[in-house]
Amino acid sequence: MRTATRKPAGFTLIELIVVMLIIALLASIAVPRYFGSVQKSKDAVLKEDLSLIRDALDKYYGDHDKYPSTLDDLVSRNYLRSIPRDPITESSSTWVAVPPDDPETGGVFDVHSGADGKAADGSDYKEW
Repeated sequence: MRTATRKPAGFTLIELIVVMLIIALLASIAVPRYFGSVQKSKDAVLKEDLSLIRDALDKYYGDHDKYPSTLDDLVSRNYLRSIPRDPITESSSTWVAVPPDDPETGGVFDVHSGADGKAADGSDYKEW
């Protein structure tokens, strides 16, 4: 009499552990790169937003011979569609307005980010 022995289908515990170790190794390589790229992209967006607002301030000054009293004046006079959201603080109300040396020339000469902390290059966001 012949009995057929079949090996049960499925994975052994060792095989599952090896697969899990490979997945963990790949994740440990990918996750730090992902978060680093997210930080760099937020820095790039912040630089672009600051450039956009500063360009609108310069155009406003060129048209009116004075700076706007608030950032909202740039929106109301159609120099910007809306005040951009600071990608670090995730708010459009945290921009820090810098007044000109002569108060008679308006209220907002320059703008900086209101975010605390440092960028990927080591500089403070408040200095941008």
